[in-house]
Amino acid sequence: MKIGIMQPYFWPYLGYFQLLHAVDQYVIYDQIKYTKKGWINRNRYLCNGQAKYFTIPIAKGADQLDVCERKIAAHFERKKLKSQIQAAYCKAPYFQEIFPLFCSCADYTEENLFQFLFYSVKKIVSYLEIDTKIIVSSSLQIGHEVHGKDKVLAICRKLQADTYINPEGGKVLYQKQDFAQEGIQLYFLEMQELIYPQFNGTFVENLSILDVLMFCSKKEVIRMLEQYRLTQE
Repeated sequence: MKIGIMQPYFWPYLGYFQLLHAVDQYVIYDQIKYTKKGWINRNRYLCNGQAKYFTIPIAKGADQLDVCERKIAAHFERKKLKSQIQAAYCKAPYFQEIFPLFCSCADYTEENLFQFLFYSVKKIVSYLEIDTKIIVSSSLQIGHEVHGKDKVLAICRKLQADTYINPEGGKVLYQKQDFAQEGIQLYFLEMQELIYPQFNGTFVENLSILDVLMFCSKKEVIRMLEQYRLTQE
């Protein structure tokens, strides 16, 4: 049983969905602290040849609140966000197919931050025909007072995982011997370099999957889901 665990994000990068595709069960944290300068409610898109941010505004709340306790700000201008994306990508080859998908996520009438983000992840997963089982972390009967590596191991034990796959950034967080003691193999997913046609300027990398979907066919993106390698170091 291969397990992946991640936070929720709004239209995250391609690697997020590569990991989701690579595992049998994918756990999304809902009981995790919201970080103001993180990627939970924002990402980057291509605008006039440069990377720009799109953001979902969050209502004010105590710093200790989890993502599932946060709310979308009442002043969130959905129409403005959609107009930004439309202006940026209206001439992209797959705009007519992808823009309605993006709008369905932006227009989702849910004030709870986690549920809003989870909805968009599920919509993209469905579009890309990924059949991995997705589990919300709070639904698992584990000790939710634990954090970090200990929480990951608790989830792996609960789901009877023999393999845990993490994005390559986790190399500074996790050691294979800690997982080996539990009979679990630890792997890190490294994306292959992917360059696809954007507009006529210099290629801008590491954007939201929105950019990939605007410029590449569904068939091409599904093929990209497998363009990675797994390492243990």
